[in-house]
Amino acid sequence: MDLGAFSLSLNVADLAASRRFYEALGFQPVGGVAEQGWLILRQGSTTLGLFSGMIEANTLTFNPGWTSEGTDVPGPFDDVRAIRARLIAAGLTPETDCDPDGTGPAHLILRDPDGNPVLIDQHR
Repeated sequence: MDLGAFSLSLNVADLAASRRFYEALGFQPVGGVAEQGWLILRQGSTTLGLFSGMIEANTLTFNPGWTSEGTDVPGPFDDVRAIRARLIAAGLTPETDCDPDGTGPAHLILRDPDGNPVLIDQHR
């Protein structure tokens, strides 16, 4: 099962302060809209999403169909609905589910054993 690109989505109190901190660590903005409360930063193949008031907790995020640079994977990829079926077969239950019969963009959220949210978010 290929979950796609990985990033860490951080719930931040002060977007500008967080941006300055991570830029000092060498991260550069590659997406987002600060006025809407979110930015995507990258250093090499490491991606951080900074979200102010948009997510409840720091979240492990996977994007099926995307490379680590946020571009579309050429060719076929594991659709979130196929990933969902495998997770359910493995005994995991999504907290937030997607339509198993749908197509295109969709997401689901699981919680790991320690309560950390795991978002599988397909954009195409």
